[in-house]
Amino acid sequence: MTDTPSTVLLVDDDKFLLDMYSLKFSQAGFTVQPCFSTHEAIEALRGGLKPAVVLFDVTMPGEDGFSLLQTIKDEKLAAGARLIALTNQGNDADKKHAEDLGVHKYCIKASMIPSEVVNMVKEEMNKK
Repeated sequence: MTDTPSTVLLVDDDKFLLDMYSLKFSQAGFTVQPCFSTHEAIEALRGGLKPAVVLFDVTMPGEDGFSLLQTIKDEKLAAGARLIALTNQGNDADKKHAEDLGVHKYCIKASMIPSEVVNMVKEEMNKK
């Protein structure tokens, strides 16, 4: 798989949001690897994808975003990538759990428009 310094691994079980964010990031010059599930994302990472950013939803059926973070941590996948939760789960316990698993930023979907999400990802990438 090819990767560039601006590859975003996008993980969300909502097809509309996955498509919309894929389009927004592509328009902003990013290479996007959309994944409809945690399983798809893990397989892409195990297959050699080396994203600059892993942007994921926390709440998904089956394996959730916490499971994704745990697998990334346990298997040392996505080395050097910025891990960003983009979710509607705003409670402190979820945020703390994500931080304990290594997330760099925890954002609430409903409080950001897509262009703000793209700009936030650019800012996070600059922190590397």
